[in-house]
Amino acid sequence: PAVTIQMQSLEEYLGTKLFIRSTKKVELSEAGKALLPYAKRSIDLIRETEAGMSKFTHMLKGRLLLGASLTIGEYILPRLLGPFGQEYPNIAISMKVMNTTQILDEMLKHQLTFGLIEAQVFHPDVHTEPVLSDELQLIVPNGHPLAERDRVTMEEVLQYPFILREQGSGTRQVMEEELLRKGIQPSEMKIVMELGSTGAVKSAVEAGLGITFLSRTAVRHELKLGVLRLVPVEGIRFERHFYATYLKSNLLPISAVTFLTFLRERDLNQWL
Repeated sequence: PAVTIQMQSLEEYLGTKLFIRSTKKVELSEAGKALLPYAKRSIDLIRETEAGMSKFTHMLKGRLLLGASLTIGEYILPRLLGPFGQEYPNIAISMKVMNTTQILDEMLKHQLTFGLIEAQVFHPDVHTEPVLSDELQLIVPNGHPLAERDRVTMEEVLQYPFILREQGSGTRQVMEEELLRKGIQPSEMKIVMELGSTGAVKSAVEAGLGITFLSRTAVRHELKLGVLRLVPVEGIRFERHFYATYLKSNLLPISAVTFLTFLRERDLNQWL
């Protein structure tokens, strides 16, 4: 009902019908189709205005609700939210951690307005832009036959059992896409386990159940302790970006615009 009232008010203001209503659907009239590009330009201008002003609003108050895929939510954002909170102490942050597919699904259902994900999505209603760089690397347990090698080939790696993130995760998607680009079918991997979190994958690899590809950021602590080892693989690099994503039709709240501007304009490597 609230949307209907807004639509009727807009039609009254413009003095013309913008929508053709029937019992089954609502579609744009000719006037509505003519208005649509102006509406899109207006939304873009509002977004640009908010982005331009966000750097000056240090006393901004509000709540930032965002969705983050698992690697970002568990290992990246905790290191960035501290500096962001120091700069914008009056913004309260609430984060939902889920995989990339779940974030996209919640956005399309209008249950989430802003997300940070590990793989680019291609959907006509969704905008994505890179905000961080990352690389997946081969991770093996201490004592593994490959652990002391300076470099290995992908052919050697495929001889060992793998523990991977579940289908639908950005980490899994990036890995499989790069393998396909190198002419390697993901089905050639001996996958013995698929787990729903990076922490679970790390624990299984540490227990000697298999090897994996993960972000170095996600295993930083285990590498320092020596329980996991990083082994370079010849001829292949699993480079990726982390992306901010939101519906093209949505106007982001100023708290989300401010955080997005923070990610775009700061040297984030100083905290990662």
